[in-house]
Amino acid sequence: MAGRPRFLAPPPVDVTTQWLDEPQLAFNEGGRHDDPKTGVTFYGPVGMSNGTHREQVHVGLIGTDAGVRGARELLEAYAAGVPGDESIAPFPGCDPSTGYRCKLEFSDKTAQALTTNELREVVDTRKSRDRFEAALSLLDDKFRIVTSRDAPLDYVMVVIPDDLYRRARATDYRDGGPVHRDLRRAFKSHAMVRERPTQLIRESTIIRPDTARSLDHPATVAWNLFTGLYFKAGCTPWAPTGIATGSCFIGISFYRPLGDASHMRAAVAQAFDELGNGWVLRGDEFPWNEGRDGHQPHLPADLAIDLIGRSVRRYREEVGMPPSRIVIHKQSQCSDEERTAFADAIRAQLGNSASFDLVGLRRTSDIRLLREGKYPPLRGTLAQIAGRSFLYSTGFLPQVGKYPHGHVPAPIEIIDHQGDSDPRRIFEEVLALTKLNWNSAGYAETMPITLRFSRLVGDVLREVPADRVPHPRYAFYM
Repeated sequence: MAGRPRFLAPPPVDVTTQWLDEPQLAFNEGGRHDDPKTGVTFYGPVGMSNGTHREQVHVGLIGTDAGVRGARELLEAYAAGVPGDESIAPFPGCDPSTGYRCKLEFSDKTAQALTTNELREVVDTRKSRDRFEAALSLLDDKFRIVTSRDAPLDYVMVVIPDDLYRRARATDYRDGGPVHRDLRRAFKSHAMVRERPTQLIRESTIIRPDTARSLDHPATVAWNLFTGLYFKAGCTPWAPTGIATGSCFIGISFYRPLGDASHMRAAVAQAFDELGNGWVLRGDEFPWNEGRDGHQPHLPADLAIDLIGRSVRRYREEVGMPPSRIVIHKQSQCSDEERTAFADAIRAQLGNSASFDLVGLRRTSDIRLLREGKYPPLRGTLAQIAGRSFLYSTGFLPQVGKYPHGHVPAPIEIIDHQGDSDPRRIFEEVLALTKLNWNSAGYAETMPITLRFSRLVGDVLREVPADRVPHPRYAFYM
């Protein structure tokens, strides 16, 4: 009939799906489990088997008198165990036979108080930049005293008074260009010089007054604190399985030096071997003008070649042999110049027999899968749709019978790939690398640790002066 609307059927779309098995983690004496909390509870940390374990962890404390006392009491209480509930796993405690199987040691020599007058002088400083610098100087001075004492020290907890946090946690000013500084990142930059990893925590988290901000369940706080403490003390909580020996994973992100709107640096986070050992490299500075060059930075060929050379040298120094395979993760597509430079550098360093993959990964909301029932797709769902490859790194967890997130999950897409592996292998490794955040005991992250840490590392590297070599250990950036 004339004028009647016509509806055209959409063209058929080729869709295939498969489910990837949840990666297992390695714990003490060959124990295996998919959940870090369960594995540590039943088997103990893998550090007990790989030579990184400490039977005692010596803890230093910085804060007000109430903050120092409260931090010690909280850690000692958590070390005795924290009950969970129907949805939160209990924290088993931490002593030579439980949890991370180590004993916390405290000493008055490695405790430093922030006095009322010292804090008042800082918070009463009128200008934001001056107040920020005064707060950083105060914390740095206390840290210098704690780390210079003749006493064993593996880890320092810095308890930030809430008033200091509110008044000096960040500042914005101009110095050749707009500058934003964050107190935690700046302090981390200073602290790594003294070779002691740190944990910054607000006093309200420790003392828990009725007016405190909303907090996680105490068992979750305990798990996260002790997992980070154990790792920062130089121990390995758990390790991945199923990753081929000789694989070198490199995560690349970019950051601008403080006050510089026309240059970029690359922040590189690497996960080296089957134990997930990772180290940090900082790339050289290169010019990048967003108005002229575009929003997404790309490495010049000479710096891409240099990055591969430095990564291979670091791998050889740590592992004792060169890698047999290199996988580069970015959150953007490689330029043609980058692709050629990376491939040529890998061939020059390792020969034609070495395999490689240049992989661009990005979360996307363009494509969503639906399944019957009220739950979202399973974590580990791999979908190939019209030639595009997607992975649900978050989703329903059949192992625990729930979806632990409050948002609709979005998949990761391979937005760029050049190399030897198929999408299944790339995503199997991505799943394994989502389970290596040793700053918490969560089941898994959304993105692989290569990309998650390279971005977080860049936030701290921004505060590291250009003439100082950044510390290579992840623990100093967490």
